Amino acid sequence: MVEITGDQRVQSEVLEGLATAVNHRRWFVELAIPYLGDNPIEIGSGLGDYALEWAPHFERFTATEADPDRLVALKERLADHPKIEVRQMLLPHSERGDYSAAVSYNVLEHIEDHVDALRSMRDLVRPGGAIVLIVPAFQFAMSPADIATGHVRRYTKKTMAAALTEAGLQIEKLHYANALGLIGYFMATSVFRLMPKEGPMVKIYDSLVLPVTKAAEQVVRPPFGQSVFAVARVPD
Repeated sequence: MVEITGDQRVQSEVLEGLATAVNHRRWFVELAIPYLGDNPIEIGSGLGDYALEWAPHFERFTATEADPDRLVALKERLADHPKIEVRQMLLPHSERGDYSAAVSYNVLEHIEDHVDALRSMRDLVRPGGAIVLIVPAFQFAMSPADIATGHVRRYTKKTMAAALTEAGLQIEKLHYANALGLIGYFMATSVFRLMPKEGPMVKIYDSLVLPVTKAAEQVVRPPFGQSVFAVARVPD
């Protein structure tokens, strides 16, 4: 079992606050859909916001959570969605699976042995299936907010590629996302020492800045971003 560091209460408060960033979430939902196949599993579903967005696109969808308290809340929230199976998932594990893909957003940065965690995700997915990830980018943006929510690292494309390759995965897509978000996050959390919770800053960014950023990045991939988006394949 991997210990996820940080204050679980603070993590839950941040998750609840960021749930209001609807445009941001839908952008990242769209990024993953082409790679998820017919029966994906999400690693680290949190409060279920992404699961609820993804599930309508598939006949079956599995949501997972490691934290027992959030698992209970997740099961309660998704109880009326019969297409979604909810289960506990701890990394690393020795389980083998036949899922079409594993998707995990903003989870890997919490885990000390991230390569072993990636191997565990790989073992859940059938050959040729995808591992789809989003992780926070750039170590200089590591802030008190990161530490409070249990982040042990932030990534670049290079360090993400190294971890995927060491885990025995074949990289298909790797790029930064949300360039303006990195600037805003650094100013808010490192300069002004704020937590990324619900409030006017999140709403203004999500409604006004995010759509412009998304449109621009669909034309030109930025050289930096708040997140790294990665797709890797399980070897045949």
